[in-house]
Amino acid sequence: MARTVQRLTARSVQTIAKPGRHADGNGLYLVVDKSGARRWAFMSWTGGRQVETGLGGLASVSLAMARERAQLCRQLVAEGRSPKEFRSGSKAQPTFGEMADHVVSSLESGWRNDKHRAQWRMTLTVYAAPIRSKLVSEVSTEDVLKVLQPIWATKPETASRIRGRIEKVLDAAKAKGYRTGENPARWRGHLDHLLPKRQKLSRGHHASMPWAQVPEFVAKLCQSESVGARALEFVVLTAARSGEVLASVRDGEVTGARWSEIDAKANVWTVPAARMKAGREHRVPLSPRALAILAEMKSLGSDFIFTSADGTKPLSNMALEAILRRMKLKPAVTVHGFRSSFRDWAGEATEFPRELAEAALAHIVGDAVERAYRRGDALTRRRDLMIAWAKYCGNATDAN
Repeated sequence: MARTVQRLTARSVQTIAKPGRHADGNGLYLVVDKSGARRWAFMSWTGGRQVETGLGGLASVSLAMARERAQLCRQLVAEGRSPKEFRSGSKAQPTFGEMADHVVSSLESGWRNDKHRAQWRMTLTVYAAPIRSKLVSEVSTEDVLKVLQPIWATKPETASRIRGRIEKVLDAAKAKGYRTGENPARWRGHLDHLLPKRQKLSRGHHASMPWAQVPEFVAKLCQSESVGARALEFVVLTAARSGEVLASVRDGEVTGARWSEIDAKANVWTVPAARMKAGREHRVPLSPRALAILAEMKSLGSDFIFTSADGTKPLSNMALEAILRRMKLKPAVTVHGFRSSFRDWAGEATEFPRELAEAALAHIVGDAVERAYRRGDALTRRRDLMIAWAKYCGNATDAN
């Protein structure tokens, strides 16, 4: 009858003092030297003799990590290879930093948002710096906590995202065969017992202007002759996102609304899918006032519609925020908030259907089946909506 091995515990490995090998099972031993030093070893049989493979000292390798390394050794033995390849091949194993860079490179082709790509790289480089040099097979729960605990309370949203990204990197490492066992960055049933529950963020929406105040705002905006003022007015009239109109960076290229996107005969502005949040091309019917703004900008002679002072690049969306700051609106509002102003006006002051207002904002409405039967973008009906919005905003040109 086989003898049952009493497995070691995280506490017992710190207190065992008797020199010799202390079994954890499945070939893993804690070896206590006569000097009192403790180290891990994997014992296997090769050529009729027992062979010891060192797995590292207790000071740097936890019980959980030792079990993971022993599992790798067992896999090597099962493949008919020497478990010592674990040691000789350790340099070939990636560090967490190398694995993180590989994961980001593999995933980023599917990311349209450059800010999202930059955030992944930054968080896995700056915040995860304490574990980047560790072999990905050695990252433990303690390591993950060292990254998260300093910012868990002060930067909860960032910390939560970092945890998820570390978890994804370690999952990828396991899929590649570099790790075994549970993921130390897992939240449910693991870190949720070690970290306080995150409070839900009251992020709210982008600060918006009540729709009843928009005409007065636009009237004040029209008093300025700057390109920035015209760009902001155009954003308001088209209910667009500032990044669809002004400077943004995608895949290293500076983008912004260009004249090639304007159909002067149909009076339509077509925003390319690459610049849209939903990744779908969006057609915007242009009101007479919006067309008048474009005519004014045409004289600047740039490929971009709203251009910087030197005419070489599109105007930055920060210019619009600067205009709002200078106007000292109380309470303060955001550029993006004017989309909410438009939506509230359409819902509360008009009879236009909800779906039409949502389409004007380039929102996806309905489930997959409903969208399949509604393939058009209701451009003609949306033109009536946008002209009504421009007239409401109080521009004399649109009142004709």
